Amino acid sequence: MPIKILLARQILDATGKPTIEVDMVTELGLFRIGVPSTDYKKIAEAVQLRDGNPAEYNGMGVTSAVKNINTIIAPELIKQNLEVTMQKEIDQFMIALDGTENKSRLGANAIMAVSLVVAKAGGAKKGYRTLLS
Repeated sequence: MPIKILLARQILDATGKPTIEVDMVTELGLFRIGVPSTDYKKIAEAVQLRDGNPAEYNGMGVTSAVKNINTIIAPELIKQNLEVTMQKEIDQFMIALDGTENKSRLGANAIMAVSLVVAKAGGAKKGYRTLLS
């Protein structure tokens, strides 16, 4: 069950901070995930991409990470034609696509958002119910 469509957008989380929501379409339907706005400053190996424009959300926007999903990760991942149950391979592919030790090119927030929606779709494919709700 490969990915047919992968589309990201900026949303606001429960605290009003910008974060990423991703839609993925497979033969089983639409899967959506919104990731929390996490503080990656404490995690040395993960750089969260923020726009840095003080005029928009005090520089906390994530449109650059969203753009990376829509223009880099999505087309390349769809081209790979990987099954959504291949979580490890998809995660490794995105890390290699980023090409940095700290995920600073694509953004840890972008990679995490796609990884979580893949987990949700993969869980559905395998018949798990806890990831679906």
